[in-house]
Amino acid sequence: MVKIDWFILIFYFVVVSLYGYWIYKRKKQKEASSADFFIAEGTLSWWAIGASLIASNISAEQMTGMSGSGFQLGLAISSYEWMAALTLIIVAVFFMPVYLKNKIFTMPQFLNQRYNSKVAMAMAIFWLLLYIVVNLLSILYLGAVAIAGISGLDFTLCVFLLAVFSIFIALGGMKVVGYTSAIQVFFLVVSGFIVLFIALKMIGGDDGIFAGFKILRAEASDHFHMIFKKDNPNYIDLPGMSVLLGGMWIANLNYWGCNQYITQRALGASLPVARKGILFAAFLKMLMPFIIVLPGIAMYYLHEKGIINKELIGTESNRTYSALLTLLPDGIKGVTIAAFAATVVASLAAKVNSISTIFTLDIYKKAFKTDASESELVKIGKIAIIISTAIGILLTLGLGDSLMGEGKQGFQYIQEYTGFVSPGIFAMFLLGFFWKKTTSNAALFATIGGFIFSVLLKFLPGMIDLEPLYSVGLAVPNAAGVFEIPFLDRMGIVFLLCIVGMYIISIIENKRGVKPNSLEIDASMFKTSTGFAIGSMIIIGLLVALYTMFW
Repeated sequence: MVKIDWFILIFYFVVVSLYGYWIYKRKKQKEASSADFFIAEGTLSWWAIGASLIASNISAEQMTGMSGSGFQLGLAISSYEWMAALTLIIVAVFFMPVYLKNKIFTMPQFLNQRYNSKVAMAMAIFWLLLYIVVNLLSILYLGAVAIAGISGLDFTLCVFLLAVFSIFIALGGMKVVGYTSAIQVFFLVVSGFIVLFIALKMIGGDDGIFAGFKILRAEASDHFHMIFKKDNPNYIDLPGMSVLLGGMWIANLNYWGCNQYITQRALGASLPVARKGILFAAFLKMLMPFIIVLPGIAMYYLHEKGIINKELIGTESNRTYSALLTLLPDGIKGVTIAAFAATVVASLAAKVNSISTIFTLDIYKKAFKTDASESELVKIGKIAIIISTAIGILLTLGLGDSLMGEGKQGFQYIQEYTGFVSPGIFAMFLLGFFWKKTTSNAALFATIGGFIFSVLLKFLPGMIDLEPLYSVGLAVPNAAGVFEIPFLDRMGIVFLLCIVGMYIISIIENKRGVKPNSLEIDASMFKTSTGFAIGSMIIIGLLVALYTMFW
C-alpha cells in the first residue's frame, strides 16, 4: 500500500465513524430504551435493513473464506449465496409475520413464549457459545488475515484494530450498526466488480473482459460446475443434490430465519418494511458470487498459469482475497480495503450486538435481575459487548491458526461447526411455528439430541467403516482416505431424526393431557404485496437460469 491508500483508508474510517456518531446523537434521547438500543425499534428503513443484512453476512467469512473456496472449489460454493436468495423470500413470507405478530425481539424470547423458560435458557447459552467460539473467532481471524496480507501490518495488530472499531460502532446500538452498514455494502459491491473487471482483463488482455470470461470458463471448466458428482474430490464439501434438495436448506433456513444475528435487523420494523428490506437483501445476494466467487476462480487461473506471483497465495486459500486486492491500482485499493475492513467491523459490531441482546434480555433479565430498569439493561448490554469482544480476541489469537490456518477453508469451518446445532434448532422452530401440538420436552430433545446426533455422526468414521455407504452417495473418502458422511448430509440426517423424535414425544405427551403453548397465527399473515410477489418471481427465474447454465 502507498500513501494515497493509507490516506483513503483513514479518511474512510473517520467519515463512517462521524456518520455513526451523528446517528447516535440524533436519537440519544431514546438511548434509555432497550428496544431502541438492541433492535432500533421502528427506525430502520427497508434499504438499511437489507444493506445491514448483507453487510453482516458478507464480512470476512464471506469475502475471505468464500473467495478462497472459489479458488479451491469453484462456482459450486455459490449455492450458499444463490440458495440464500430464495431462502430470504421464504423467511420474509413465513417467518417474519410470526415474529412480528407475536412481538418477538430475540430468538430465546420466541422459545420461551412458544415452549418454556428451560428451552429458552438452554438455547440462549448455546447461541452465546456458537456466536463467540465460531462466529467472532472466524470473522476476526479471516478479516485480520486479509488486511495483514495486503497492508503488511502485523496480524495481531489487525485483530486488535478490528475489535476496537467494532466496539465503537456496537456501543451506538442497532441503529448505528444498521445505517453505517449501508455505506459499507455500497463500496464493497462497487469495489468487488472493479476487482472482477481487472482480473478478467488480465486474462482476456486486449480482447477485453468478455473474452477473459470465455477463456476462464474454457480453461478452468472444472471450476464451473454447480452440482458435484460423488467422484469429485470436493464432493465432501458440497455433496451433489444436497445443495438443492438436502442439507443446504437446513443451513440456510436456520441461518436466515432462526438466527438472532440476522433476524435482529428486521425485528424492529413493520411487516411491509421488513419484507422490502429482506427482498432487497435477496437481490443483493444474487450479486455476491460475481464479486466474491468469480474473482476467486480468476485468481486460481492466474495462479496456475503463473501470471501472478504464486507466493501471494501459496498453500493458504484464505489469502485469495488479499491477493486479489494487490491487483487493484493505487487509490482504488485504499477504497476497497477500507470498505472491506469497515464491513468486517460492521459484521463484528452486529455479532456482538446480538450476543449482548441475548445475554441481557434472555439471561441477565430472566435469571439475575427480573426488575432491571431500561437504562440498566442498556448498560449491561454495553458491558457484554466489551467482554464478548475481548473473549473473541483471545480465542482468535489462541486458536485461529489451528482451526483455520494452513490451507483450511475458513468458510467451510463456519458451516460445519454451525451445523452441529442448526438441525435441532431449525426442527424446533419449524414445528414450533406450524404444529400446535409440539411440546417443550420435544423441543428440548431437538436442542440436546440434535447436538449429540451431530457429534456422533461426525466421529462415526473413527468407530465403524462407512465405505458401504459410498454406493448410495452417503459417504465419501476425505483427504485422509477415510469414508465419512459430508456435513451437509449429516445435517439432513440429524434434522430428520429430530423431527421424528419431536413428533413421537409430542404425541405421547398430548395423550397424557399436556397442552403446549401456542402462537398467534392466521393465514392472512402470509399474504404478500404484488410488488413483493413480482420481485420474488424475478429471483426464482434468475436462479433457474443460473443453475441451468452452470449445472
